[in-house]
Amino acid sequence: MAITDWPAAERPRERLLAHGARALSDAELLAVLLRTGARGRSAVDLARELLVRCNGVRGLAAAGAALTQMPGLGPAKAVQIAAALELARRALGEELRASDALTSPEAVRDYLRLTFADRTQEVFVALFLDAQHRVLRVEELFRGTLTQASVWPREVVKAALAANAAAVIFAHNHPSGVAQPSRADELLTQQLKQALKLVEVRVLDHFIVAGATCLSFAERGLL
Repeated sequence: MAITDWPAAERPRERLLAHGARALSDAELLAVLLRTGARGRSAVDLARELLVRCNGVRGLAAAGAALTQMPGLGPAKAVQIAAALELARRALGEELRASDALTSPEAVRDYLRLTFADRTQEVFVALFLDAQHRVLRVEELFRGTLTQASVWPREVVKAALAANAAAVIFAHNHPSGVAQPSRADELLTQQLKQALKLVEVRVLDHFIVAGATCLSFAERGLL
């Protein structure tokens, strides 16, 4: 049955208008974005199938260009989903810029999860902060396997000075899905901390993002 044949009070778009987005399930929110379904399936049916295929919203965010290959999705629908996810990422970025990053740890984690969601290789990111710990700039500094040889402290120091940063939060992803820090991760963090100390820039934290997990070095006592 098409959604237009449903009672008005059960249609996702009408329910969103009446009760707000929080009242809708993940599938219903996705259906609002999709607008139409596929042959023999309503938009809600298609949304449910996509979420099952992707193992939830997080998997959907990580799917990237692969969305266009999924049954029932063409380029137009895939682009709509990608645009919505990017808007969410930018909204979280604006929230970080307007607040103290240390008093909004979940906002930092949510932003990083979205930032790394579709990355298939290791990426090293720095969130440069002012004296009030508000985000000045977010920069992707390095890609590839992260070691002391591939992440150059000199370049990190130059980027921090260019941003006029007082503090920094580092983050990188583990595409393997395992958030446990390696010995190389710990050594690199200490090396960067010492290099930045010379220019009076504090390292507040280093996050490892692996899927839905976002591990904090500070919380682990590794700083």
